[in-house]
Amino acid sequence: MIRLEHVSKSYAEGIPALDDISIRIEEGEFVFVVGDSGSGKSTLIKLLLKELEPTNGKIYINNQDVGNIKRRQIPVFRRQIGVVFQDFRLLKDRNVYDNVSFAMHVVGSSGRTIRKKVPQMLSMVGLAAKYRSYPKQLSGGEQQRVAIARALVNQPKILLADEPTGNLDNNNAWEIMNLLEEINARGTTVVVVTHNLEIVRIMKKRIIEIDKGIIVTDGGAESTEWEKAITDKTKGVYLIGDKGSGGFFDED
Repeated sequence: MIRLEHVSKSYAEGIPALDDISIRIEEGEFVFVVGDSGSGKSTLIKLLLKELEPTNGKIYINNQDVGNIKRRQIPVFRRQIGVVFQDFRLLKDRNVYDNVSFAMHVVGSSGRTIRKKVPQMLSMVGLAAKYRSYPKQLSGGEQQRVAIARALVNQPKILLADEPTGNLDNNNAWEIMNLLEEINARGTTVVVVTHNLEIVRIMKKRIIEIDKGIIVTDGGAESTEWEKAITDKTKGVYLIGDKGSGGFFDED
């Protein structure tokens, strides 16, 4: 599904944002990517979307060598990947229905297909009754649900979520994470980049931790070493609790 082989990425100053990393994410997995600001998380997302090219190494998505994709082929390639951002990136002058249908117009879907698929997606994210609402009329959690519907309406095999709870309060954050878990249960591969270590620990999914461009952890949240590292790192900021409790670690 997603495979990186000895991938490095250096910018103009020569300091590697990613340094010889290898990752394999299987179809249907749910994976968290964590790390401090500047660790290389955003670079990883941009490489997967072919917004950047690696300095070295190979990237494969659905067995396709991303390096061989021509510029004119990038829009078709990106249909395989849905993306959700921290700031929602909705069209403010379009209502909920139009925000979701826009993604289908871009790929040339027929009007009939759009009229069938958009209501299905809005129903899935719990916004069927708000299809005429505009972003400013929605809560942050509702706006993120619209963004998720838009990301999934073209049925991508992979969903990349870059800090999807970063602008949300605790209750809305958990609603979004529960929705992502439901989406994953239906077969979509989900990769979530986050600073929210409370969510990471409680959900107990696979964790890839990046530090200064290097993968330092790749395993489960139950790892004693990983839990100790988080506790030491947050120095009391991280709170352990049930879903819906407080205790975010949201360092940007």
